[in-house]
Amino acid sequence: MHKVFWLFIAFFPFSPVLKAQQVPGIVVAHVSADEKQYIGSPSLAILPNGDYVASHDFFGPQSSEWQQAVTDIYLSKDQGKKWRKVSRLHGAFWSSLFVHKGDLYLLGPDRHHGTVMIRRSSDGGKTWTQPSTKENGVIKTGEFHCAPMPVVNYQGKLWRPMETAHGPILTWGKRYGAMIMYADEEADLLNAKSWKISNVLHYDSTYLDGKFGGWLEGNFVVGKNNQLWNILRVDQSAKNEKAAFVKVSTDGSTLTFDPNTGFKDFPGGSKKFVIKYDEKSGYYYTLANIILDKYAQQFPKRYASGFRNVLALRKSKDLSHWEDVKIILEHEDVEHVGFQYVDWLFEGQDLLVLSRTAFFDGKRKAQNNHDANYLTFHRITNFRDLQP
Repeated sequence: MHKVFWLFIAFFPFSPVLKAQQVPGIVVAHVSADEKQYIGSPSLAILPNGDYVASHDFFGPQSSEWQQAVTDIYLSKDQGKKWRKVSRLHGAFWSSLFVHKGDLYLLGPDRHHGTVMIRRSSDGGKTWTQPSTKENGVIKTGEFHCAPMPVVNYQGKLWRPMETAHGPILTWGKRYGAMIMYADEEADLLNAKSWKISNVLHYDSTYLDGKFGGWLEGNFVVGKNNQLWNILRVDQSAKNEKAAFVKVSTDGSTLTFDPNTGFKDFPGGSKKFVIKYDEKSGYYYTLANIILDKYAQQFPKRYASGFRNVLALRKSKDLSHWEDVKIILEHEDVEHVGFQYVDWLFEGQDLLVLSRTAFFDGKRKAQNNHDANYLTFHRITNFRDLQP
């Protein structure tokens, strides 16, 4: 029996029997690899009435990612079993969904390395405000980068990591400078004056003995000692992956980094990951694309970021020492299968997971493991009971 098939049944015990090669999870969206535009930037939110909202954008040579990116919004009224598209937005890329004071928001650049914008919906994602000025959603003009990272409400502020893309070295990875945005929770989030921005920490070629390729896609995380962190993905060629732990001052204005202690071993750290704290168990959890030894041996020259065929649930008490809980999804095709850029939420005893998934669609494989052709939804039931 095919491995992905078994894992799908394990977490969806009441699903109908599927063919072994069928994409795992529940398909929210699909686009053929022939169209040369790919599914990116999954983001997931739960509305106050319990409905789920999902979003994704399009990237690739036939997309409009460099001009005015397109993002689609989907709604599920039955806990993720069925989804329908409810709106399409022009000028939204790498964007995060979040709910605040009963309304739904979408925050991110308008295009690849674009201006930061925010939109609000009061009807579950069907209609949205349209940013046009600094008073109604245009937050920061220039060139910025991010992924759909969580917007975290902590101590009366909303926190959202971001990266500048201004350089000084204008190549991928090296052009990104770590920063964080924050706003008072009572402020008008559509007004640019409500948002403050920290200092920027730029690329440093001396980090990791000269093997540092850049940092990006930061997480805002509160440590057990109330230390605020921006924990970033680290680009490097070595397979002993790392994450960068950047300190955030209490008021949000200042980021600081010690390269001697700030790079920590973190399997999956060269791909996008999200870390969240679970108050019930006292653990931090993440879902990460770890590299299993058998695949590393099969592709010894492949960069660490090129392994996306395994998705693992991991947990930690202190953010420094992590243990693998369970492999959630795995496929033996390293080159054409990816379960990546996952966004996820706690819901009771379960984890809700939205994946940018590259998988065979019955006619052809995905372009590669990075250029996904599916958006898929997954539920990990009773995740706290899973044993390493």
